[in-house]
Amino acid sequence: MTIDSHHHFWAYSAKEYPWIGTDLLRRDFLPEHLAAEIKAAGVDGVVSVQARETVEETAWLLGLAAKSEFIKGIVGWVPLTEANVLEHLERFARDPKLKAVRAVLQEQPEDTLMLSADFNRGIKALHEFGLRYDILIYEKHLPGSIKFVDKHPDQVFVLDHIAKPKIKAGEMGPWRENIKSLAKRPNVTCKVSGMATEADAARWTPQQLKPYFDVVLDAFGPKRLMFGSDWPVCLIATEYKRWAETVREWAKPLSDDERARLMGGTAVEVYGL
Repeated sequence: MTIDSHHHFWAYSAKEYPWIGTDLLRRDFLPEHLAAEIKAAGVDGVVSVQARETVEETAWLLGLAAKSEFIKGIVGWVPLTEANVLEHLERFARDPKLKAVRAVLQEQPEDTLMLSADFNRGIKALHEFGLRYDILIYEKHLPGSIKFVDKHPDQVFVLDHIAKPKIKAGEMGPWRENIKSLAKRPNVTCKVSGMATEADAARWTPQQLKPYFDVVLDAFGPKRLMFGSDWPVCLIATEYKRWAETVREWAKPLSDDERARLMGGTAVEVYGL
């Protein structure tokens, strides 16, 4: 299968999605809207990722997945720092389509939350339920993320959006060095997603992105990378099909088996789809 390992749904309201800052995204994006996009791009299934930090959204996403065969898994949200986190995990983990949990760590000015005792207690609980954890950060959080991952050698981690390097500015360091260090941890895989929006959204080219593609390929290898669209956020910079074509074009030098891993096999294995 070809799997889009990272996209979002929402029924838009300004109150519930205050982070959405462009009119382009201020509307509903639902399974019926995505179905046509993935068909045109030759994608068979998707992993739907939280866009709000509420348990209500997690329940809503699981409800969508129950009605849509092409939604293969959900990355939800639970209050990892709260004392009752086990109650939420017990509730949601009964649903086989809950595959992982994510928190919006990129909004934290420092690394204090990811290194806090309460947060790490919640992360330890994920392992008991066989759930993965998606790491959403900016490149400045990579040093702290390495310390965070090292606290949980048995936990499966998935890095979102190659840790959002400063592509628009053309900067490689210290992101390059830190991403290579993180990749030495075998329990971490990486999503090739969210890159066009970190570049010049109106003028990006595949050539501009290639050095960043190449760094994560060298760091993680093709068997620990997975394709993701970041739809509909990606629409700020690229149509869905164009992004899928960009990743496939970059991956042409890989072997058939390596391309199959990148475009779906890694997601199937890591998320247990």
